[in-house]
Amino acid sequence: MAVKIRLARKGRKRVAFYHIVVADSRAPRDGRFIEKLGVYSPITDPATIELDFDKALGWLQKGAQPTDTCRAILSYKGVMLKKHLLDGVRKGAFDEAEAERRFQIWLKEKENKIEAKISGIVKSKEDDRNQRLEAEKKINEERAEMLAKKRMVEAEAEAGAAAAEEAEEVKEEAAEKPAETAEAEKPAEEKKEEKEEVKAEDEKPAEEKKEEKKEEKEEVKAEAEKPAEEKKEEKKEEKEEVKAEAEKPAEEKKEEKEEVKAEAEKPAEEKKEEKKEEVKAEAEKPAEEKKEEKKEEKEEVKAEAEKPAEEKKEEKADSSKAGEAGDEGKEAEKGPEDKD
Repeated sequence: MAVKIRLARKGRKRVAFYHIVVADSRAPRDGRFIEKLGVYSPITDPATIELDFDKALGWLQKGAQPTDTCRAILSYKGVMLKKHLLDGVRKGAFDEAEAERRFQIWLKEKENKIEAKISGIVKSKEDDRNQRLEAEKKINEERAEMLAKKRMVEAEAEAGAAAAEEAEEVKEEAAEKPAETAEAEKPAEEKKEEKEEVKAEDEKPAEEKKEEKKEEKEEVKAEAEKPAEEKKEEKKEEKEEVKAEAEKPAEEKKEEKEEVKAEAEKPAEEKKEEKKEEVKAEAEKPAEEKKEEKKEEKEEVKAEAEKPAEEKKEEKADSSKAGEAGDEGKEAEKGPEDKD
């Protein structure tokens, strides 16, 4: 049976470590083994090796054959050198004391190399860390400088704007002062003249006011005293208009009815808009126009009140005739079927 010193894989994917075992060469890699000698982990730097020195030396002396990786591990730990020295003692090349002295010298050198390697790794890590910190400091300093420059530019712009505003205010004040001084330096004569004009307007003679009132009354009387001929002519024109409306053909009446329906069917929104526009137009009318309209209404009321009773009777008779003519027009529009 061939016995080998080899590695048995353990651990999860990409985080593997190995057991150093003595096993039959025919057994599976991770299967049955005779004895466990130690542990090997290549993940760390330097690699972690835990080895039972005496057991490994004993199995080598018994004839166990290490694999290439296990031979390197045993050489790293000095097991192969110790076996070689013991073989020299057995052959009589030197005694055990010389073999032990040589082994201790090699072991010290090996430990120094390992310590130097570890210290070099630590130092390189610290250097990398310091370089990264310096690079970050430089970047932070550059950013701070850029921010300082931006703030300086903004502060200068704000100062310029404030100075411009102050200059404008000073100019405005300087422009206002001469106007105030000019008003204050007006001669006393001009001020007196202005006061006299105001007094003259307030102290208008009563005669002018009376004359204005008389003129208004005369206009009202002239309208009330219109000749009877003019009134008759107006009445005739009104009668003719009434007859013309009564004699309108049926088509025109239909069109008027359709227009009335269309106006009645207008949406509430359009009516509201029209009302709003009318209200705005009335509100925007100047006070003088409103006064004139009120005067005209009053004059019309007076004229109607002064009409003689005969004229009123004639108007009533005309309106009744116009109503009868309208009824006759409607009957004429009806067909013969309706009459039957």
